[in-house]
Amino acid sequence: MTDTRIWLSPPDVSDLERKLLLKAFDSNWVAPVGPDLDAFESQVAELVGVRHAVALSSGTAALHLALIAAGVRRGDTVLVPSFTFAATANAVVYLGARPVFVDSAPESWNIDPELVAEELRLRAEQGRLPRAVIAVDMYGQCADYDRLLDACDRYGVPLIEDAAEALGATYRDRPAGSFGLAGVLSFNGNKIITTGGGGMLVTDDSRVAKHARHLATQAREPVPHYEHRMVGYNYRLSNLLAAVGRGQVQRLPQMIEARTATFEYYRAALAGMEFMPVAGYGTPNHWLTCVLATDERQRDRILGVLNGRDIEARPAWKPMHLQPVFQDCVMRGGPVAADIFRRGVCLPSGSALSAHDRSRVVAAVRAALEA
Repeated sequence: MTDTRIWLSPPDVSDLERKLLLKAFDSNWVAPVGPDLDAFESQVAELVGVRHAVALSSGTAALHLALIAAGVRRGDTVLVPSFTFAATANAVVYLGARPVFVDSAPESWNIDPELVAEELRLRAEQGRLPRAVIAVDMYGQCADYDRLLDACDRYGVPLIEDAAEALGATYRDRPAGSFGLAGVLSFNGNKIITTGGGGMLVTDDSRVAKHARHLATQAREPVPHYEHRMVGYNYRLSNLLAAVGRGQVQRLPQMIEARTATFEYYRAALAGMEFMPVAGYGTPNHWLTCVLATDERQRDRILGVLNGRDIEARPAWKPMHLQPVFQDCVMRGGPVAADIFRRGVCLPSGSALSAHDRSRVVAAVRAALEA
């Protein structure tokens, strides 16, 4: 038997999603809205513990609309973790605003609450507070929201939770996505659940939800002809993709259980390595399991051996303040995020990963360490 390629975090779909998709197709609800879209929004809102959910074409679209809801305009600044995927910062730039990057806390790899509080204090003294703060729940682990919300509330700055990687995780028994003005979820193909693409804005604020839904449908006014009083966007998720999402949500507990088992397996089998720390304030969904090599050379050797054995692995995110496109942006701190990138490796973590494939990953990492 020839081993097949092991992917980092591939979609995990079952016959349930297929049946729901075909049922939606056969009902002819193929247009952007429909009963599956409404049901999917209700399911996710209940799961996250919020009153409203707006299903959208991507997590980036949800970030964009959340920033609009926070009042971000051209010329504003927004505090953003440097250690994140580019979409978090890109959405800020869409509005003509400037990201101000903040380093990670070593105990969680998420945005450092102390640096956020210090940056807000300094900017308040200078009379130039940011319009918003974005926190990202990195690799499926929530940021420290008690401390972040305390800092933001002190200065009246809205917080947006980018929980794109963290559906099903918790912070002090509260679900990821339920913090701040609005939360953002992603259903991209590599996320813990997928609709083949898509995302969602979740919020307790009815005005935020109503405005996001309006903007996501080209800001069309409720009149018989096409009337527009503001610029809108074509951001709604399709009913067919929502049908897939309904099945994925039902299977989310099993997916989290499988990814957690993979994390525990790797941690036991690679006991000499340093893993992404698990903060004591919550439960991650273990979307990706990440380890730290001793240095950049060892990181590259691990990645090279894995790739040579047909196993997909990735370096940790390259921080935004090190990206050429953002080289002129302000950075607060920097050594923690830079070191995670220099040494970090994301290992295959999919919820359908077999025991045999996990052993292949471990064997490849061990071979790289012994080389």
